[in-house]
Amino acid sequence: MVAINKYSNVPLYCQLKNLILEKIENGDFEVDQKIPSEQDFCEQYNISRPTVRQAINELTSSGQLYKMKGKGTFVAAQKTHISVKDYTGFTDSILDSKNPSEKNIISTETVTGQELSEIAEAFNLRNDGKTDFAAITYTNPLGKDMVSLSISYIPLSLFPEVIEDIQTNKDVLRGKYPLIPSSTKSTLDIISTDQVEAVYLKLQPGQPLIRIRNILYSKSGQPVEYIITKYRADKTRLQFENHK
Repeated sequence: MVAINKYSNVPLYCQLKNLILEKIENGDFEVDQKIPSEQDFCEQYNISRPTVRQAINELTSSGQLYKMKGKGTFVAAQKTHISVKDYTGFTDSILDSKNPSEKNIISTETVTGQELSEIAEAFNLRNDGKTDFAAITYTNPLGKDMVSLSISYIPLSLFPEVIEDIQTNKDVLRGKYPLIPSSTKSTLDIISTDQVEAVYLKLQPGQPLIRIRNILYSKSGQPVEYIITKYRADKTRLQFENHK
């Protein structure tokens, strides 16, 4: 057994972090496996509980571990790679999906564009007008993990039967609507998990999320879909690649 060196210049909690990471890399601690308790680590390495807690908290914050209330601390899966070079904005689209049943649909409802300022802005709605949208909420699982949560807003004036099509797993566009998405504009920022997102993504409120907002346009420049996707920052790695 590798011991903690109390005479080293490396802080004890850093030594414990490195030991845990080494066990993960070697396969001694497998994905979704529960690691020893704080008390177990204290007894095994003869170190204090605050030292153990700091090591585990930092590994949890960086995404190597995750906690389940009342059950303990577990090894997290490797991060999902999203290549920005290949990310087109159509990835999370409902309109561009040939098989909506592949998405884990949580809810479908009708909302008024004026209820949400970002929808009104995306579709250039006037303050005195009202436009109804289908709001389709869905998650994107990767194995046992829920990696992202999306809401797609589609104008019912352009796609009047989109909710029924989604509920019956039909290809929304095939032979039915002329406004096929052909271009997209995306923005990215970092936000904190709220109470609702925490439930679906199995996170603690306040944890960071990567939010990507996409506006999809038809060939004529008509906005046809607005998508907000929130990725778990601890499960997602954005890869940038450029060539000159």
